[in-house]
Amino acid sequence: MSNARTTAAFTARNIKVFFKDKGAVLSALMAPLVILLLYILFLHGVLESSFVQNMGDFPLDKKLIDGYVASYEVSSILATCCVTVAFVVNMTMVDDKITGVRADIDVAPVKRGVLVLGYFFATAIVTLAIAFITLAVGFTYIGIMGWQMSAGDCFLAVADVVLTVLFGTALSSIIASFIKSRGAVMATSTIMSTVYGFISGAYYPISQFASGITNFVMCLPGTYFTGLLRVHFMGGYGEAFTNAGLPDGAVDGILESLDVKLFAFGNAVPEWAMYLVAGVSIALLAGVFVLINAVRRKHKNRVKRSAVAE
Repeated sequence: MSNARTTAAFTARNIKVFFKDKGAVLSALMAPLVILLLYILFLHGVLESSFVQNMGDFPLDKKLIDGYVASYEVSSILATCCVTVAFVVNMTMVDDKITGVRADIDVAPVKRGVLVLGYFFATAIVTLAIAFITLAVGFTYIGIMGWQMSAGDCFLAVADVVLTVLFGTALSSIIASFIKSRGAVMATSTIMSTVYGFISGAYYPISQFASGITNFVMCLPGTYFTGLLRVHFMGGYGEAFTNAGLPDGAVDGILESLDVKLFAFGNAVPEWAMYLVAGVSIALLAGVFVLINAVRRKHKNRVKRSAVAE
C-alpha cells in the first residue's frame, strides 16, 4: 500500500475513532453554538446599546446596527472555536498514547510521517466540519439580523475559517504531543478557550487595550486570524454606514473600535500583511510539529539500538 493510501486510511481511522466518542463530539459541536446563544440572549443588547451611545443622535436603521453587532459576535466565535475545538479533537492522539494503541502502531511497518499526517489531517477535517456548521449557523443569524456581506466577503470568510482551522490544528497538535492524559487535554482546552479569546482580540476589542498590551497582542499570530475574520464579516458595513450618511471620520472610528481596522505600533496593518502572518505562522507551527516527531523517532531508534547492543 502506498504512503498516500496508508495516510488516508489512518486519517479515516482517526476520524471514526473521534466520532465514536459521543461526548467529545457533543462537546466540540455544542461549545461554539452555546457561546453564540449566550451572545444572543445576554450580550447582544449590551453591545447594541454601547454602539448606539457612540452614535449619539444620528438616526441609523436598527437592522444595520443589529447586523453589524451580529457579525462581530459570529466572527468572535469563529476566531476562537476554530482553535479550541482542535484541542478537543486531538483527544484521539492522546487516547492512543494512554491506551497503548500508539505503541502498537509504532511497532507496525508504517512510516512515522504517515502517523503524523494522519493525526494532523483528521484533526483538521473534523475541526473544519464543526467550524463550517458554526459558520452556516452564523450566516443564518447575520441574515436574520441584517445582512451586508458581499459574495466576495463570504468567500474570503470561508477561506479565513480554513486558515484559522489549520492554525488551530498545528498549535493543538504541538501541545497535544506532550500531553499524556485526557484530563490534561480538557484542562488545556479550557485554558486556551479562555486565554486565547482575549489575547487574540476575539472576546474584547484590541483597540480598547492599553498601548503596551495592544503592541504585545499584535506580536501574536492569532490576532491576525481574528483580524481577517473581522475584516470580511464586518468590513461591508463600513460602506453601508457611509451610504446611510455617517461622516467618513465617524465610520472609521466605528470600524477601528471593533478591530475591523488593526494597528500595530501605531501603523495600520494591511490585509495582505495579515495573510502573510497567517501563512507563515501555519507553516512554522506545522514544521515544528513534524520536527518534534522526527526527533522523537530518532531518539527511540537510538534507545532500541542501545538495548539490542546490551
